[in-house]
Amino acid sequence: MKLVFAGTPEVAVPALDALLASGRHEVAAVVTRPDAPAGRGRRLVASPVAERAEESGIEVLKPVRPKDPDFLERLREIAPDCCPVVAYGALLPRVALDIPAHGWVNLHFSLLPAWRGAAPVQHAIMAGDEITGASTFLIEEGLDSGPVYGTVTEEIRPTDTSGDLLTRLAFAGAGLLAATMDGIEDGTLKAVPQPAEGVSLAPKVNVEDARVDWGTPALRVDRVVRGCTPAPGAWTTFRGERLKIVQARPVPERTDLTPGQLSAGKNNVYAGTGSYAVELLWVQPQGKKPMSGADWARGVRIAAGETLGD
Repeated sequence: MKLVFAGTPEVAVPALDALLASGRHEVAAVVTRPDAPAGRGRRLVASPVAERAEESGIEVLKPVRPKDPDFLERLREIAPDCCPVVAYGALLPRVALDIPAHGWVNLHFSLLPAWRGAAPVQHAIMAGDEITGASTFLIEEGLDSGPVYGTVTEEIRPTDTSGDLLTRLAFAGAGLLAATMDGIEDGTLKAVPQPAEGVSLAPKVNVEDARVDWGTPALRVDRVVRGCTPAPGAWTTFRGERLKIVQARPVPERTDLTPGQLSAGKNNVYAGTGSYAVELLWVQPQGKKPMSGADWARGVRIAAGETLGD
């Protein structure tokens, strides 16, 4: 088939690579978000998908809005058979959805209908799920509600951050998306409507969602830290300043600390929760680089009874 691939961040690049390497389909163009300011100089930088497409000599389309007439006209001129999508980042209007004969097929990082929305991997970890995966589905105007072509499953490991898990899903999902394109082309794959039961939502995780509540159990604190790493980053406060919790570890044998209470030893530092303590393995004080919890504790000289949070 002739394809137009839509995607923006680094997590979409493995899928583009898989389609380029398949040899079976032609990636005629790529659709991505416009260049965005980045770094200290805030200079405009192309998306990772745009950079990979340009390296491969593929036409890159960067509409401000997918309903822009010039973009729609160019898409009609290309006349793709199908438009595979991975984390494009903009809402596609009906007029765009109708252009390719086989529609727009999205790779979503959950086992639909679970975790529909912008942050499925973060929510799966924070909810304590043991299994997740990726799904390919036909995009319709509802939120990730279209019929599903295929899925792959992935175990959520006890120490997985959302970054760890998303990286594995990006590569597993790349193969799934390529196989989905093959199945659509040869007519062996039909999309199946999602069940009405089991729907859960995964809205974008904001900074306030990432604030650690030390009154919750240690396992919940651990899930919030892992689910919010690398972004937006779990955080708390210490002496009135923000402290990012980069990595923590539940320690069931420490039950002597109240929620948020700190206890520092020579080589470690613990914080109490609503159940047992967690060890603060890596933290990042405001305006500084990440450091080990023990190094941070030695630097601030924690006083007896000091706590994290309000």
